Amino acid sequence: MQNRLKNKNTINPDVWKAVGHLQKAIAAGGVDPKLLALVHLRASQINSCSACVYASVAGGNKAGDTDERLHNVAAWREAPFYTDAERAALALAEAATRLQDGAEGVTDELWNEVNAHFTEEQIGAINLEIALTNFFNRINRTIKEPAGQTWG
Repeated sequence: MQNRLKNKNTINPDVWKAVGHLQKAIAAGGVDPKLLALVHLRASQINSCSACVYASVAGGNKAGDTDERLHNVAAWREAPFYTDAERAALALAEAATRLQDGAEGVTDELWNEVNAHFTEEQIGAINLEIALTNFFNRINRTIKEPAGQTWG
């Protein structure tokens, strides 16, 4: 796949500054970076964003997660490798990512499950991670960003 954007330096630097602030806010939310990588990976799988799937696996490995867990995220419901808290976060990532054509979205039952495992600050960080992931998924799919490339 060939990237449609020939010169990434044409992107307004204020965009990168804003993204950096969002990433700092996520990091300050008190959520384990391994869990954030799992959430990023699951949303990116749903959106078929190969660049972000690649980045999620690299980020998960850097945070100390195992290949076994990272490679089974697509089948997290059936795989025995995840905690109840991780399962709640993955379900939230799926529900928040699949907001199209009448999809159910985040139900009260799911929201209560997430609240049983995380503080409001952590939930805010997880929600922001999901939103930022979807943001990057849409940009990368639009410009055909190939896996293995780096931004910034």
